[in-house]
Amino acid sequence: MNPRPPPSLAARWRRLSWRDRALLGEALLTVGLARLAIVLVPFRHVARIAATRPRRPPAADAREQIIRVRWAIRAVARRMPFRALCLEQGLSARMMLNRRSLPTTLFYGVMKGAEGQLMAHLWVRSDEIEVIGTEGLERFTLLATFPPLDKPGTARGADRAR
Repeated sequence: MNPRPPPSLAARWRRLSWRDRALLGEALLTVGLARLAIVLVPFRHVARIAATRPRRPPAADAREQIIRVRWAIRAVARRMPFRALCLEQGLSARMMLNRRSLPTTLFYGVMKGAEGQLMAHLWVRSDEIEVIGTEGLERFTLLATFPPLDKPGTARGADRAR
């Protein structure tokens, strides 16, 4: 007896609620915009945009919104026709959560790879909540945060990176 094959992407799409579809559409747009910004815009401008803060108080269901945004970004990033790794995903998370008035901090870190090459990584946190890219941070040395933190070493999440 053969097990049933997993449902197709189209079948899974049809089962999603309209809210999930809209969230995936927003993630598709922001991951694409993040990639364009990385390729076309000088980094100083991207960093300035990344340093903006929400203007309204955060919603009461912040944790749930972060979980849903994380799900949408990861689902879209896996299916993009281009590389959508930590930088694209982090900028996308920043844009989507900023739209929802949820403050986030982007952490930029580096480490030396097995062959001595420099490897960079970006991760995102919203207060105490890990948003995206927070796996394996103990290997990275923190270089910068956006928006900049008032005191060095006070970054939530920075204490988890060397």
